[in-house]
Amino acid sequence: MTKKAIDERKEEIINACEKLYENNNFKDITIKSIGEKTTFSRTSIYNYFQTKEEIFLALFTREYDRWIEELDEMYDKNLEMTKEEFADKLAKTVSKRKNLLKLLSMNMYDMEENSRMEELIEFKRAYGNSMKMVRKCVEKFFPKKSEDEKDEFIFLFFPFMYGIYPYAEVTEKQKHAMENADVPFKYLSIYEITYKGILKLL
Repeated sequence: MTKKAIDERKEEIINACEKLYENNNFKDITIKSIGEKTTFSRTSIYNYFQTKEEIFLALFTREYDRWIEELDEMYDKNLEMTKEEFADKLAKTVSKRKNLLKLLSMNMYDMEENSRMEELIEFKRAYGNSMKMVRKCVEKFFPKKSEDEKDEFIFLFFPFMYGIYPYAEVTEKQKHAMENADVPFKYLSIYEITYKGILKLL
């Protein structure tokens, strides 16, 4: 089988996983259920991925790669930006990556623990490249910031991203529990949380 055919098979598996993840929890998705959404047999999946976690990790890697493309476009299309403009544009790129945020906040440990080292390295490379791209944007649009300030933004912004999804995507059960526990809650969208967070960090 050619590399192109292998890549196409992998992409089909990742797409099937992504589709299932829209309406199902990580724990409820199996290699069998992913296989049922592909055009080839479930056992064939093992030729490309050893565990379901590797499939999710590949989806995660793809999410980072797509985000990097958007960040690169943001970098190239703008000569300068105010804090508000930067926060707006960066928040918009994050709000399009709902799966990335969901995977970050809910399933990262399982994926990393149950994937082969080469798959994990590929994922970490995509993650690292996204950090470099965000830093590149900060360097371009805020040239007066010191190296320490740029580092601080990166190493606060990326951990901040872990908490966006569970706060923005609250289930009816969670809302009901918070009401009964007398916990105040104000709904904010992924964009709103990210935009306000970026402004604070800047």
